[in-house]
Amino acid sequence: MYAKDRASLCTFTFVDGRRCRTPRQSGHPQFCCFHARKQAQVEAAEQLGRDFAYFFSGDYFSACDLAAALGRLFAAVARGEVKPRTAATLAYLAQTLLQTIHLAEHEYSNAFGSDDWRKIIYSHVKENANYLARGPAQNTPQPAPQPAPKLTDQASKPAADSASQPTTASAAEPATPEAS
Repeated sequence: MYAKDRASLCTFTFVDGRRCRTPRQSGHPQFCCFHARKQAQVEAAEQLGRDFAYFFSGDYFSACDLAAALGRLFAAVARGEVKPRTAATLAYLAQTLLQTIHLAEHEYSNAFGSDDWRKIIYSHVKENANYLARGPAQNTPQPAPQPAPKLTDQASKPAADSASQPTTASAAEPATPEAS
């Protein structure tokens, strides 16, 4: 096979070292239609995972955060980027989280007042809108710096400020949904 002919073939390499010999999809620089679709599904699932990590990364999250994440999930399922079974599992978990949000709101409002709760919800809605307005390339979160381990005897003492911060169910690192 001539080099010119090979240049027009898919560049996907299988685990055993073989290369896909299907012609490249027009408009795609590397892959055939099948492998280009698989690559797009993987990239979409990774972006959805980053979105979920953003929406659920705070000390708490609101129903607005949950709605924004579910909106992304719904769109990804409709585009075929997430398996329906994976989406069903995530939706079930979201239903459980929604039940805890009501309890958290009540608990927070009793402790700090409903005005504080409204301010926090307002700020989260603005942050979510800003996040969604940016493109996917700009939404890649940077890893948070890890705190240095303390070498003093303070590790055995309870943290005084942990009681003052409200917490609810939050997913620090949600699993990335599988791509089909």
